[in-house]
Amino acid sequence: MIITYLGLEAFKIQFGETVIALNPVSKDSKHKSSKFGADIALVSLNDKDFNGVENVTHGDRTPFVISGPGEYEIKGIFIKGFKSQSHYDLPASSKDVRINTIYSISLEGMNICFLGALDSKDLSPETTEALDDIDILFVSVGGEGVLTPAAAYELSVKLEPKLIIPMHYDDATDKNLKTFLKEAGEEGTKPVDKLTLKKKDLDGKEGEVAVLSSNA
Repeated sequence: MIITYLGLEAFKIQFGETVIALNPVSKDSKHKSSKFGADIALVSLNDKDFNGVENVTHGDRTPFVISGPGEYEIKGIFIKGFKSQSHYDLPASSKDVRINTIYSISLEGMNICFLGALDSKDLSPETTEALDDIDILFVSVGGEGVLTPAAAYELSVKLEPKLIIPMHYDDATDKNLKTFLKEAGEEGTKPVDKLTLKKKDLDGKEGEVAVLSSNA
């Protein structure tokens, strides 16, 4: 499995010939977007910063799009979506909430949890129980409508993943990323261009943090 970070909450996960896109940035967003072909696209929040399905429809690949809670099976990959909330891109005074979907993805013997634009560290007991035995956790650390660094770390500890991948930050100098790494006692973590992982690579890990450089 090869994991590439494309900025904000966008990732490309490739294993064999199959490509999964997580929260691809839309061409309408002010943030940088990347164009590539995906077989599956997961959208956690219907927002231009995360719903750029058009950017992962490329060549002969048109992705199967999942954009909400439910259970899915595509190409032997098992995906579950759990309803949560977000205040992303809402005014601070707003009483509205937006639906964010947390995704659990099972592939190559590994369990991946993608929290998306979640803004609360308090998950329902049902969701917490369902998100058991996490190998890789993707968690936003940017605040401003998503989890703050402190809340992101607190939830990460609660979910007990083997590997934590922070997201939703500008670059390695971002103050929110630095705060998250300090909370985790991982200030010395250096960013890498991509992660290449097999199940055995996660053996013995407990809450280790990996930081990826944006390739957008």
